[in-house]
Amino acid sequence: MVICKSPAEIEKMHEAGLIVWGALEAMRAMARPGLSTKELDEFAEDYTAKHGANPAFKGYRGYPGSVCTSVNQEVVHGIPSPTRRLREGDILSLDFGVELEGYFADAALTVPVGPVAPVREKLLRVTRESLDRAIEKVRPGNRLGDVSAAVQEWVEKNGYSVVREFVGHGIGTRMHEDPQIPNYGPPGQGPRLQEGMVLAIEPMVNVGGPGVKVLADEWTAVTEDGSDSAHFEHTVAVTSNGPWILTRPKEAAGPCW
Repeated sequence: MVICKSPAEIEKMHEAGLIVWGALEAMRAMARPGLSTKELDEFAEDYTAKHGANPAFKGYRGYPGSVCTSVNQEVVHGIPSPTRRLREGDILSLDFGVELEGYFADAALTVPVGPVAPVREKLLRVTRESLDRAIEKVRPGNRLGDVSAAVQEWVEKNGYSVVREFVGHGIGTRMHEDPQIPNYGPPGQGPRLQEGMVLAIEPMVNVGGPGVKVLADEWTAVTEDGSDSAHFEHTVAVTSNGPWILTRPKEAAGPCW
């Protein structure tokens, strides 16, 4: 069942979203060669505590970290490690969520570690743009399929593929609520978007084929063909004035990240 939120609930989710935004922006700046992914995780947990919130991922279904750190061909759910150190030219996906006074927010971005190859720069740009295009469809009266199709159309137009095993989701008083939000499918399908719905939209885009596999740690998902992958996400509310991105400041404008 899709749960529509009141304006007061959406404001509370925005408070949580600003903590997510602040932590991700700080981790973006931290990402440099030699840094371990565990150091990023420790920062995220400390940042969350200082802001009176709880890391949403830690302990969720047994996940051991506070932030998912996925490098290069890792799609999602990479586990932070003191021995996994970033190298110049890597691309690093950071997926982070918090719970604040019973409400959740969730976002992700993929960042370059120092200068990266042009092919990786393009992957990051196209994935981010696919999220921009999906968010633009978050308006009352549109269909959920319009959001999904916006991602797929832009990604495939640029020669990439969308991951199908993992999808976006509704969010509110639980991290994962209805509806599921695939990053593919025809427009004009699915439930109509209504004011008060809140969606975590998260394109996961592979340079090669869409297939993924999960490693022996039972969390880290990687591309089947070893190609690079990128991931961007925002928590977005459906309002009468159009999409409201809850995981960034109100005054922010332009591209989603």
